[in-house]
Amino acid sequence: MPADMRFERLKRMLGSDALSTLANTHMLVIGVGGVGSNCVVALARGGVGSFTIIDYDTVDVSNINRQALAFESTVGRVKTDVMREIILDINPNAKVKCINIRILPDNVREYLTQNFDYCIDAQDTISTKLSLAAFCEERGIPFLSSMGAANKHDPTQLEFADIYDTRVCPMCRAVRKQARACGIAHMPVLYTPEQPAEVAAAKGAKRSERTELGTMSYMPPIMGQMLAARAICDVLGIEWQR
Repeated sequence: MPADMRFERLKRMLGSDALSTLANTHMLVIGVGGVGSNCVVALARGGVGSFTIIDYDTVDVSNINRQALAFESTVGRVKTDVMREIILDINPNAKVKCINIRILPDNVREYLTQNFDYCIDAQDTISTKLSLAAFCEERGIPFLSSMGAANKHDPTQLEFADIYDTRVCPMCRAVRKQARACGIAHMPVLYTPEQPAEVAAAKGAKRSERTELGTMSYMPPIMGQMLAARAICDVLGIEWQR
């Protein structure tokens, strides 16, 4: 199939002008684990033409059940390197910058120096989520954050909300409290009010190993697809109907 047919199905839906807008959109995605890697794949397939990807980790065999970049052949490799290859395999014309660091509150401003059109937060550290939300609010950058998928079963309960309108989710509760203290006015998130399943920690495991956290194979990918859908619609001004 000729290269110009790559996004033909999108063109039928959106038209040439929208495809041009997406091709010129620069997405910042922080964290390419289960949620982030699937989000990036959907964005690349959706015609987004420029990416900055930030992650510090390597592919582990335990990632295979949910991450779009995790295969037997990629175990041990740097996640950002694998993500770049996947993006360019989807769209060789894409521009991809990968930063292999762990982004933390004290280095957000050091690494987020470019002009991004949209920021998707798919990493797990609450303090970093808050720093990213505050940074984007200050700069007027559209921002979307993923809350936790661990120990959840039901993807039909996933929904978008402002952090101040969330309920049940333990991560949301912690983020909500700290967001108020930080003076963050709004923080759009994808979360689920589903009660998390009770999972016992492995006998003898250290608390830092978090063996009480389990993940269904489909929950992070669905969350990643939903984040990509919302971001694309936001960029194109397509009203999101709940």
